[in-house]
Amino acid sequence: MERSEIIEGKVDWKGRPAIKGKHGGMPFALLSISTFSFENMATIALATNLVTYLTEVMHFDVANSANQITNYMGTSYILSILIAFLADMFIGRPKSVLISACFEIVGLGLLAIQARSSKLKPPPCNLFDPTAHCTKVGGKDAVILFGGLYLVAIGSSGIKASLPSHGADQFEEKDPKEARQMSSFFNWFLLSGNIGSVASLTLIVWIQDNKGWDWAFGISSIGMVIGALLFISGLPRYRVQVIQKSNPLIEIIQVYIVAFCNRNLHLPEDPEELYEINRDKEAAIETEFLPHRDVYKFLDKAAIQVTPITQDGKPNPWKICRVTQVENAKIILGVLPIFCCAIVMTLCLAQLQTFSIQQAVTMDTRLTKHFHIPPASLAIIPIIFLLGLVPIYDRFFVPFARRITGHPTGVTHLQRIGVGLVLSCLSMAVAGLIEVKRKQVARKQNMLDAIPVIQPLPISVFWLSFQFFIFGIADLFSFIGLLEFFYSQAPKGIKSISTCFLWCSMALGYFLSTIIVNIVNSATKGITKSRGWLAGNNINTNHLNLFYWLLSLLSFLNFLVYLYVAKRYKYKPIVQEHRGPTNSRVTNADNTDLEDIEVQE
Repeated sequence: MERSEIIEGKVDWKGRPAIKGKHGGMPFALLSISTFSFENMATIALATNLVTYLTEVMHFDVANSANQITNYMGTSYILSILIAFLADMFIGRPKSVLISACFEIVGLGLLAIQARSSKLKPPPCNLFDPTAHCTKVGGKDAVILFGGLYLVAIGSSGIKASLPSHGADQFEEKDPKEARQMSSFFNWFLLSGNIGSVASLTLIVWIQDNKGWDWAFGISSIGMVIGALLFISGLPRYRVQVIQKSNPLIEIIQVYIVAFCNRNLHLPEDPEELYEINRDKEAAIETEFLPHRDVYKFLDKAAIQVTPITQDGKPNPWKICRVTQVENAKIILGVLPIFCCAIVMTLCLAQLQTFSIQQAVTMDTRLTKHFHIPPASLAIIPIIFLLGLVPIYDRFFVPFARRITGHPTGVTHLQRIGVGLVLSCLSMAVAGLIEVKRKQVARKQNMLDAIPVIQPLPISVFWLSFQFFIFGIADLFSFIGLLEFFYSQAPKGIKSISTCFLWCSMALGYFLSTIIVNIVNSATKGITKSRGWLAGNNINTNHLNLFYWLLSLLSFLNFLVYLYVAKRYKYKPIVQEHRGPTNSRVTNADNTDLEDIEVQE
């Protein structure tokens, strides 16, 4: 067998070298895509309709239930960092996916048992009836509720942490054909998630509202079992990323510490004098090499050679770092501003999953005389549109834009993210206008104190589809743009953790939503009759429209900051090496600033 067929840095499930044509490729990346679809089917309805479950079944008030949801969603994303670290350093991505799926199945099963038993939840009561005295869930029942929810959160975070990176591992970045397939993989990854979301927001939500939450949780658990079995079926043919012997996160931290300790040293005029290990044949196979860049030059001080280093010597990593190590630390530092700008977008998304659903509960949900659309199913409107738009984007727009820009993905990752940020700002502005119209109807019909569901306002719930639709388009651009951006820019040892930059930014967005809601209510408590813009159970008497416009303003300011940091960002160089005494081509993810460097072997 020719050595060129062996894929460097990848093995099969038994630890043998992975072979191109036998392991990996699009067919086995599709199994990751299918698993993600079933995972979305199992969890999206829970995330979207959980506000209804917490208010109508567990008897939390509206603002409290919104905060419980954002805390749950934030946890389901923030834990992905920890699980990705474990996947990259210890257990590997495939095992991480399977263990996480087990957590999710157990959590959904626990919720199904509680929803089935009347002894494990509060007695039925209409929280929106001013005369009712409803008992909120507490004691051991609350332990079961939050235990099940956070088991699902742990499982979902693990799948988010490992599944995208594992799917991308089925392609070789240095192979131009497979690099284009990897870009398509991320687009189809979004599409598969949308297909699962459609099933969740139609079938599962309908079951929640009409057959019971116990049936919905049970079917979601079965769906997750099917997803796990599909993933298992590909184990013999997957390309598996080799677990790193060193800890890339520790190596990056070392750079910051050593650079600080060497802050008083002077940088050499020639970057070649900075420390780097010998690039011999053995090191070239196992070790990543990156060329020096003139950005964040203060970090270069971590690679200053104070004393000569012998060829066989192993310097103390807490005293001196290699150039590639420093360049990886620069990449992480450069990505952080983009990461921060993504947080505000999730802040907007959180409102569509909480307050927009509460708006829908008060409106006319009739689709026909005999069919009512569940409020949580509104999110299906942009998803259905995206089901058609994603293939058009991938098969028509990208090739067309590629011919114009010369970029493999048509437009750069940062351009794609910027479009999504603009649209998220617009969605919140439109949401505020729709809320003004909804309240005008309630006021004109003298229905400000109407009981939701029982006394729906004479305004169609489909007015809310505008804000969902605009944000859905924003998702197409920003979600995949961020996922692919973080994956492509991160050091190869922390690819799982890199995709978690997106999930972590979303987690912080959800937690920020909880903080913003509390701050807004506290700041407006004494100046509104409702004792806060978002206070109480009756959204007809609060000021949700002002809250939406506040978020739109924050999103606009966030976009201006993004323009500044994106313009200054320098893409990570990609070195395409060739064996033998030849030159390697150095480029970056934006296909600019090409240069030749000599490879010494």
